[in-house]
Amino acid sequence: MCGIAGRLWASQQGLPLRPLQQALDQLQHRGPDDQGTERVDLAAGCVELGHRRLAILDLTPAGHQPMQSTDGRYGIVFNGEIYNFLELRHTLAAQGHVFHTRSDTEVLLAAWAAWGVDCLPRLQGMYAFAVLDRVQQTLTCVRDAFGIKPLYVAADARGFGFASELPALLALLPEPPAPDQQWMLDYLVTGNYDSGARTAFTGVTALLPGHWLQFDCSRPWSTASISVPRRWWWPVLRERTDLSFAAAAEALRERLLANVRLHLRSDVALAAALSGGVDSSAVVCAMRQLEPELELRTFTFTAPGSAIDEAPWAQRINQATGALGHPLVVRPDELLRDLPALIAAQGEPFGSTSIYAQYRVFQAAREAGITVMLEGQGADELLAGYGGYPVARLRSLLQQGDAAGLLRFVHGWSQGPGHGRRRAALTLAAALLPSGLRDRAVASLQRAQQPDWLQHAWLRSSGLSPGVALPSGMPPSDGPDPLPAGRQLVGALRHTLLGGNLQRLLRHGDRNSMHWSIESRVPFLTHDLAEFLLSLPEAYLVSPDGESKHLLRAALRGLVPDAVLDRRDKIGFATPEPLWLKALVPLALQWSDASSAVPFLNPAVVRRTFEHELLGDGKPTASTWRLLNLCGWLAWRQSS
Repeated sequence: MCGIAGRLWASQQGLPLRPLQQALDQLQHRGPDDQGTERVDLAAGCVELGHRRLAILDLTPAGHQPMQSTDGRYGIVFNGEIYNFLELRHTLAAQGHVFHTRSDTEVLLAAWAAWGVDCLPRLQGMYAFAVLDRVQQTLTCVRDAFGIKPLYVAADARGFGFASELPALLALLPEPPAPDQQWMLDYLVTGNYDSGARTAFTGVTALLPGHWLQFDCSRPWSTASISVPRRWWWPVLRERTDLSFAAAAEALRERLLANVRLHLRSDVALAAALSGGVDSSAVVCAMRQLEPELELRTFTFTAPGSAIDEAPWAQRINQATGALGHPLVVRPDELLRDLPALIAAQGEPFGSTSIYAQYRVFQAAREAGITVMLEGQGADELLAGYGGYPVARLRSLLQQGDAAGLLRFVHGWSQGPGHGRRRAALTLAAALLPSGLRDRAVASLQRAQQPDWLQHAWLRSSGLSPGVALPSGMPPSDGPDPLPAGRQLVGALRHTLLGGNLQRLLRHGDRNSMHWSIESRVPFLTHDLAEFLLSLPEAYLVSPDGESKHLLRAALRGLVPDAVLDRRDKIGFATPEPLWLKALVPLALQWSDASSAVPFLNPAVVRRTFEHELLGDGKPTASTWRLLNLCGWLAWRQSS
């Protein structure tokens, strides 16, 4: 696990460049164990590659990067882990390749030399890397199927830069980019962010999950030298009918155990983040099943005395597995103390205070000597967790003309915690609406709820307006391929995996873990497991009676305690947010002036909002948090 940075520029232009070391200094937390740089002069320009290393596999200096292939043709900087590197190493050795280290980086480099882009479907891992081909004079940047590991890019007529985090990339650019006004407006009004390539900075984008792009370094530099990002992975949603529910559950159990086994490969101490829910419990119990003698440790955020406290559930798992639990209690004044550092660590505004709970869990693990953490991220998006994606599933039943199944689903789903008949009726109404009408209705509702701290006259004159953000779990209106009839649920899951909620969660987890020099591993997120799950009948994922994670619960019987599997509530890293926000008055008032840098915000109303909702009798909302977070981010950017 590491941080990478690099750039390509036209040497003949004689640009005044900041040292690459400035970018690497911004990534020190991602790789405190080693660093390296390389400059290659080509006919039409220069390439610089930089790397910071957090040693996980082969702790010797042999794992140093940038790493060169044996024949000197390829050079690579790589952030991530290739979990099946031993199996790939065996295959490549049989083809005559000789290895000189025990690192997965050398295996990745050999795989690229042998198969090029075609190696990517063979990799089980999380990664972002850049490969320089000195013979073809190309620079290729790649991101893993789900975007677990980040890669930001920026290009103009003078050159191109990339980095694992935005502050590192900004350190390479000749001038600091302006904040993206459309991004800020969407974030504030709809809560939408990290749903595509766009970032909070104009001209800076994220390479999308499952994509790669290439630069032709053999001709004079121009933006035309950059290939259009190409997709190397996109799960097809055709339904398979050859597996019974029981056989599918057994196959899921086997695949999950195989994934966890690979994710346990490490030369340093590892542990697990445990929320007490089904997903993280599955990972912890699988770890114990596979490694009976492992000194198993878990770290859990707790909220004693509140309805969102996960401690009793986590304790059940710790007792069942013999794990040593580390419960963590956080006070509101600690959020006040740490919020500026958290905003800097994230690099862009984020959605809620739950990110702080996760930040503190990783801090506690690092202070306990842990370097690798396993967690259950991604299971909700793969196996229809949360509320079971009811709108999407109902639309599938409608397309299939299954009236009896639809009524059964609505009745069963209404019995779930927090659902009820009224909410079930509204969910059914949303499913019955045509997609176009649904999107217009959502847009109209969002416009009606726009807050009064917006400068509406300025927005009208500028033509800027917030985009439409569909509620989580809604099936997408379109995509690169048409959804087969009756596959609305798996279409919604695919959208959430690659262009929705999961991208935000992965960004939060990556920045929080790497801030504390911890590698966070997510064994549910492998593309072969995703392809398997998204090919199954939808009734396997959500039961005919509306039970979420239907297949997962069946697959885990006998591995995870029944009491946990039978839970229907979803908490995760939930926090007592209204209480916490009330403690942030000093920061809110201090940061409110930063809103003057945004032309569509009214600083006086921003300050009054903070005074009323945080200092007075008002109730803080999610919108209040986003406004506070954006102001803090603007203040951080102004001071950095």
